[in-house]
Amino acid sequence: MMTGQDLVIAGGGPAGMMAGLLFARAGVKTLVLEKHDDFLRDFRGDTVHPSTLELMDELGFLEEFLRRPHDEIRTLTARVADQRITIADLSHLPVKCRFVALMPQWEFLDFLADKARLHPAFTLAMNAEAVGLIEEQGRIAGVRLADGTEVRAGKLVIAADGRGSLLRGMAGLPLLYLGAPIDVLWFRLPKGASSYNETGGTFGAGTFIVQINRGDYWQCAYVVPKGAAGEIRARGIAAFRDDVAKAVPDLADVAATLEDWDQVKLLSVSLDRLLSWSRPGMLVIGDAAHAMSPVGGVGINLAIQDAVAAANILAGPMARGEPVDPLLAKVQARRQLPVRLVQRGQKIVHDRILTPLVLRKAVLDKVPLPLRLFQLFPILRRIPARIVGLGFRREHIRSPEAGRP
Repeated sequence: MMTGQDLVIAGGGPAGMMAGLLFARAGVKTLVLEKHDDFLRDFRGDTVHPSTLELMDELGFLEEFLRRPHDEIRTLTARVADQRITIADLSHLPVKCRFVALMPQWEFLDFLADKARLHPAFTLAMNAEAVGLIEEQGRIAGVRLADGTEVRAGKLVIAADGRGSLLRGMAGLPLLYLGAPIDVLWFRLPKGASSYNETGGTFGAGTFIVQINRGDYWQCAYVVPKGAAGEIRARGIAAFRDDVAKAVPDLADVAATLEDWDQVKLLSVSLDRLLSWSRPGMLVIGDAAHAMSPVGGVGINLAIQDAVAAANILAGPMARGEPVDPLLAKVQARRQLPVRLVQRGQKIVHDRILTPLVLRKAVLDKVPLPLRLFQLFPILRRIPARIVGLGFRREHIRSPEAGRP
């Protein structure tokens, strides 16, 4: 049995690590449990948006953070019918960093872990998977690990164990499924002879492919109908290479580097949210509270905003020894509107753009009117830039720092 911590956080992803840092910074004895032995997993969301970069600046970390390997995106583009359209221009955002930083998620999580370890109240346990809840007299009192260890939480358990969260189901929290008609196949391709070098999406022959410029290679997302990955694999890797080359001719000369299916990873897209994020002794945040579509790449940034809101509301009272159960609903009340607005926008994109294109195999031979408007009226590019870059109801660091008045 492990005891002595006030807060136990299940999950060492972006939400869990940011929450761990902020609560420990406030003097709350915090234990973060991460089920893997490191953060080195590929094809994770790694877009750090201006909203998150502003938080790094508020914490005094920004310059050091940006010394980590990263690339910068200042515009978001799309290619339709052989035309390039700028959809979002981040250069007008009212923040210091007017770009999206593409940073491998292991770099981001390692950075947060290093900063959190500077606080005596912080502990990170790797190879520690939470698989059960400890409940006493109707209140969550801790978690059980896969190896049978019981971990007690003196004041609170935060479930930040991702979109496939075990703990939220065990807690009996109701979940609303919004549906997602797509999945995504992720893969890397080297740069080829094409001069095209921008991060963006291409509306190809009956599909949509996102190309993320990672310096010397492309990280690609190939959108497919929900559940179609097995059928695509059955056709063989050669047929898939041909589909990629047909959809984006610029990639034709490098598609041959896809030699087997081990190079292609499936992201099963889901869109859902909890109707209640808490019960006595437990709070759920991040993807565990609301699974987001990859549309807009905003998932990890929303999760981080949850962590900041949780610390703003709970860290001070916890550090003072006050009960926090009456405050848990305030976190959901603070964060549920941004979540609903983003999910509503993602569902519109799913239903009105990706479903006709991917499920019905539509081929766009001309630029649709909504996209032409971005060409005709460049000022419109500021709207998606604001939504993607800063989101709704942006959080700021307001949680206390131990030892400071």
